[in-house]
Amino acid sequence: MQAISQVTGPILVLEQENIDTDQIIPARFLTSTSFAGIGEHAFADWRFDTNGDAIADHVLNQSRARRSPILVAGHNFGCGSSREHAPRALLGFGFRVVISSQIADIFRNNSQNVGLLPVVLDKDQFASLLQMDGQEITVDLEQCRVLVSAADGGEQSWPFTIDPFARHCLLRGLDRFEFLVQANDAITAYEEGR
Repeated sequence: MQAISQVTGPILVLEQENIDTDQIIPARFLTSTSFAGIGEHAFADWRFDTNGDAIADHVLNQSRARRSPILVAGHNFGCGSSREHAPRALLGFGFRVVISSQIADIFRNNSQNVGLLPVVLDKDQFASLLQMDGQEITVDLEQCRVLVSAADGGEQSWPFTIDPFARHCLLRGLDRFEFLVQANDAITAYEEGR
């Protein structure tokens, strides 16, 4: 898993609300035991027509979509079934951060476990981001802040919260298993001291 401390880049806005995990990665792509190439199927039913041809004018098929490490998505993002494939598909597509006004709990936990940073902002800040499609911002996990350039040339700093353990692991690029492996000596010492 790749560590995250700061992610800077242009945002890609998908304003739709209630984007569920089946829209993120349709069930027919869940048959593989490997996540290699799964990003090519992210939002497949939105990006391709029934013949499998790319829908040229869909925002996710524009070249800028692959250059946007930050997805700003509508309220209640990641609802639906609990599939780890959904955040992995977003990572495979090129996103490192998802920002919304609400992110489904299971999706948020799965994201944190695989290295995708889920950020929830309050409604006013989120509404501002919806109007900034393509604008460059910074998401700073060290400071738990989203940094946005203001129209007057200044910078706005919007706080977000994240589970402390998830933050610790994301900053170090550790999944839960790797965290336990690193703590093996401490676990052994504790067990022997009981």
